[in-house]
Amino acid sequence: MLQTQTRSLKPAEVKKGWVLIDAEGLVLGRLAAIVANRLRGKNKPQFTPHVDCGDHVVIINADKVQVTGNKADQSVFYWHTGYPGGIKGRTLRERLDSRFPERVIEKAVERMITRGPLGRQQMKNLHVYAGPSHPHAGAQPETLDVAALNRKNKVA
Repeated sequence: MLQTQTRSLKPAEVKKGWVLIDAEGLVLGRLAAIVANRLRGKNKPQFTPHVDCGDHVVIINADKVQVTGNKADQSVFYWHTGYPGGIKGRTLRERLDSRFPERVIEKAVERMITRGPLGRQQMKNLHVYAGPSHPHAGAQPETLDVAALNRKNKVA
């Protein structure tokens, strides 16, 4: 009988790649799920849950990401200022039209990553830019066509 052992990856053995994703016309939640899996390294055969074995992910055109249905107007993000009666809210459309539209994708991915020190370390490998340019061309990221993975990933 042949017995195989589960091999646990050590942090020194990790080979991190770079992935470039163009978010223009993509559905927010589906994009965030794919990016979260890439950041964790779950797409690799040597995935180890307690080691940061994911890739660096660069997302461009974050301001052109789409949401389906009425989520743009009905989904409200709340925060509190700390003062009495200081609850404030902003819809998803207002956040995408604001000064930092890339924070919408960052928050969506952050909520899909495990909480704790490892999750914070993995989130540092996410680079989101509102426009079409990015400063990571020297890393030669491979392009990932998320729209071609599933027909539902892109809004027609």
